[in-house]
Amino acid sequence: MIKDLRERYNRNFTAEKYSNFLQSIESEYGYMPSFRISETPVFIPKDLKDKLIEACNDIQKVIATPGFKNLTKNAIPGDALKVPGEDEHTTFLQMDFGITINDRGELFPQLIELQGFPSLYFFQDQIAAAYKKHFNLPEDLTSYPHGGTRREYIETLRKVIVGDFEPQHVILLEIEPFKQNTAIDFYSTASHLGLKVICITDLKKDGKKLFYLNDTGERVEVKRIYNRVIFDELDQRQDLQREFYFKDEVDVEWAGHPAWFFRISKYILPLLDSPFVPRTFYLEDLKEYPEDLENYVLKPLYSFAGAGILLDVTPVDLDKIEDRKNYILQRKVEYAPVIKTPSGPAKCEIRMMMVWEKDQARGTLVNNLVRLTKGRMVGVKFNLNKDWVGASVGFFAG
Repeated sequence: MIKDLRERYNRNFTAEKYSNFLQSIESEYGYMPSFRISETPVFIPKDLKDKLIEACNDIQKVIATPGFKNLTKNAIPGDALKVPGEDEHTTFLQMDFGITINDRGELFPQLIELQGFPSLYFFQDQIAAAYKKHFNLPEDLTSYPHGGTRREYIETLRKVIVGDFEPQHVILLEIEPFKQNTAIDFYSTASHLGLKVICITDLKKDGKKLFYLNDTGERVEVKRIYNRVIFDELDQRQDLQREFYFKDEVDVEWAGHPAWFFRISKYILPLLDSPFVPRTFYLEDLKEYPEDLENYVLKPLYSFAGAGILLDVTPVDLDKIEDRKNYILQRKVEYAPVIKTPSGPAKCEIRMMMVWEKDQARGTLVNNLVRLTKGRMVGVKFNLNKDWVGASVGFFAG
């Protein structure tokens, strides 16, 4: 989107550079991500960066209000997912914005979704460094919205995730972690922080204590959990044999308490009032449907990776829904094809990534994640057999 950088990048791009770029990602941890990585990063101009930061501030005003927990008291869907030990605010905060063109012809972000759950904090740093190295990008470009160095970024994440504990007492918890699409981030997290990546089935429970077995078979107490378990998947995996359940009273701290997965989610979209947030309704609250229903999209409150979304909504579709309290109706966002590529323009979604330390009144923007698409949505099924799409990162000019 920064014209001169885009033209220079496209002009100097070669398939060989892209191949070397991908090989460097695979070689760093001996693992190639299962998702597609785009041929290009996105170059974010200052006016769009300023709007993204303003949008994040608008939204965080609501999340940081003293009454936010009471406002979201019904967000957690069942007693089995009510986890003891909830902290006062989330540790992680992500906001996904579709990039549009407004009536004045300006680039303008529109909130698509948000989550109080970790994202690919370490992988995004890895691919940013790889893009800069293999495509000879200017040194002053940075993926960190507020600048800083890689060392400072990693130390911030260490403070947030490991805290005051020795790394061996901190685990990254997932379901079959190295079968997940996000496994590359787990490898990177373990490498940088020295913590252990553990499947939930490998956690041992003794009273209120949790343990895992290290490489030599010794029991190691777990004192802090960096939670990466997606509850939609956990709910579907009835085959898992495990000793630990999230509702158990255990002596651990959470790096990202599970309650915030629900509190900061699509559940709060109707509560947000900002020019950066499309109009959104709880389906159960609608006495009548919007006259321009074709301009809305139906989303389930609790789903992952776009599951259950209905793009072309009709009154008949809505009338069929029985559990209406678990759905929202959101005004569609028309992503603008603003990324010029050799095979046609691409659209993008930018995830602004934040951490919220214990001693802070608000969260801090630390990185970003970009997904490029040439289809109706950003998912894989909308981008089959297309190039210059997929996972990426945004660079801000220094």
